[in-house]
Amino acid sequence: MTDKKAVVLLSGGLDSATILAQAKAAGFACYSMSFDYGQRHRAELQAAERVAAQLGVIEHKVVGLNLNGIGGSALTDSSIAVPEGPTEGIPVTYVPARNTVFLALALGWAEVLGAHDIFIGVNAVDYSGYPDCRPEFIAAFERVANLATREGVEGEGFRIQAPLQALSKAQIVAIGMQLGVDYGLTVSCYQADDEGRACGKCDSCRLRAAGFSAAGVADPTRYR
Repeated sequence: MTDKKAVVLLSGGLDSATILAQAKAAGFACYSMSFDYGQRHRAELQAAERVAAQLGVIEHKVVGLNLNGIGGSALTDSSIAVPEGPTEGIPVTYVPARNTVFLALALGWAEVLGAHDIFIGVNAVDYSGYPDCRPEFIAAFERVANLATREGVEGEGFRIQAPLQALSKAQIVAIGMQLGVDYGLTVSCYQADDEGRACGKCDSCRLRAAGFSAAGVADPTRYR
């Protein structure tokens, strides 16, 4: 087994499955981390487990959070409707501080494991406009990671790897297909039902479907 370890944030969606496959292909021993944060689309947690098993991680950890206690997002507050069409500005599906919190916890686990690389599937091309998906945020968090940890001060430090940042959804699909990702295992829908079936109308569903279409790949998504 390689001693090159990585923590991979794994939501169970298309992008995170692809980065897990990329990390594996790059020779990393992968430890995947998902979050049960009060999201309405809980089927993604089962999807993450399926993807982790398919791609052969060393350990898959699910961390419980209570971001629904904060609210402020259609993904954590059932009283806020998930938009089913284009919107202006940052959409209500943005979860306040989500990627900051997720990366902080991944950073903690990475330091315990002796891993120096953290992979996150953020994208700044075909995405919903979330501020914590931008390259500026990733670069800033990497600086924080190396200022705020013992490993950052005394050791090799950390790299926050976001290899999908500048790619279109079609390019991401093409990479995943080359790496053997089974996208039929993944769930991207913001309001998937308990069986993981997608609505086909939300922003995430529309971006996903357009990516498969542009890549010339049959869409394996199960719709309700």
